[in-house]
Amino acid sequence: MECKVFQNRIAPFFLWFLIIFTIFLIFSTYSSDPFSHGPKDKLSQQNQSSLSPAWPPAQPPLMPLPMALQIEEECDMFNGRWVKEPRGSPYTNESCRTLPVLKNCGKYGKEDGYIYWRWKPDGCDIPRFDPKIFLAIVRGKKLAFIGDSLARNHMESLLCLLSQAESPINVYKDPQDKFRTWEFPSHNFTLMVMWTEFLVFGTERMINGTGSNNFDIHLDRINKAWADQISSLNYIIISSSNWFFRKNYLYENGNLIGCVNCNEGNLTQFSIGFAVQRVFRTALKYISSCEECKKDLVTLVRTYSPSHFEHGHWFTGGYCNRSHPLDEREVDIFGGMSWELRKIQFEELGRMTEDGKNNKKFKILDVTKAMLMRVDGHPGSYWPAKRNVNDCLHWCLPGPIDMWSDLLLKALRKD
Repeated sequence: MECKVFQNRIAPFFLWFLIIFTIFLIFSTYSSDPFSHGPKDKLSQQNQSSLSPAWPPAQPPLMPLPMALQIEEECDMFNGRWVKEPRGSPYTNESCRTLPVLKNCGKYGKEDGYIYWRWKPDGCDIPRFDPKIFLAIVRGKKLAFIGDSLARNHMESLLCLLSQAESPINVYKDPQDKFRTWEFPSHNFTLMVMWTEFLVFGTERMINGTGSNNFDIHLDRINKAWADQISSLNYIIISSSNWFFRKNYLYENGNLIGCVNCNEGNLTQFSIGFAVQRVFRTALKYISSCEECKKDLVTLVRTYSPSHFEHGHWFTGGYCNRSHPLDEREVDIFGGMSWELRKIQFEELGRMTEDGKNNKKFKILDVTKAMLMRVDGHPGSYWPAKRNVNDCLHWCLPGPIDMWSDLLLKALRKD
């Protein structure tokens, strides 16, 4: 009797226990973490997803991306200022065996303060150049610099940067040392430079068998020396402008139409900008219409890189002995020939972008503002000059020009 009473009393409690236990099992089955779905946490997750890559749900957490892959796409890399960089350059004039003697400013006594600066874009940062990332992007591809000695200067800088990850092999050099080819065997990457003063066909005027330093420039006739070699290229970095500042004679359709800096009364006087515009139009149209070229060819126009001669020029006593970069207040950013030529290059690149007739891509590598500030980065008198002149046009290695490859890496990574 007492047992039956006990059973009657315990039954309701047992029933409640079963109900509670069943609810707990159901809740546990459908929620592996019952404390992770509150309103605040859901909002936090939504904000996090807007700042981070959307990984597949089943994928485990990954290591953070390298800094070079986290830059905001909206960042304007071409506007900014130079800030102190205590680490200096990724390479030295001793660690780069390909560094040319004419750019080896440290060897000839230039104080190394110009090395300890880096370009800081407005509103974001730019990572230190990573040769391993660059070589991974260009694996199995060919890249060529096409232009004058400043195009070569850029190639020499990139060569030094990449040599910190893999030693390049020089596989070709023409008799005049104007065309060179380097290979990086481990990455099957080919790096080339093709010399051309004007991008189009030009010949020096001779006087009694001696070069006059004045040229006949055919604005609508491409220079085949480089044009015939681009069919195998994946990337082109094209530039020009500095050879247009001398006395030059301009031709179209084989006819003399005028001159630049000639002051000859019987000839039409054209501006430097006019000649540069026509030349870039001819060169970019040729690349755009190149049927033998790769369909996914990427062409980057490197904007005008200014010289910093003061109180003269190459052969008239000009020099560049400043020891610090200029700031924006010291640079005429609204006028001058540098900005005119940069504007022209942007306009001609815009024509190609708007046409969109093929899959070839055209991009800008805008270095003008950054380099206008770097009055301190030229060899100046610190080079083996044979004619007692200062070089205020080219850039020391290592030096400010290394920043161009930071921009190049950014552009290739976005492609």
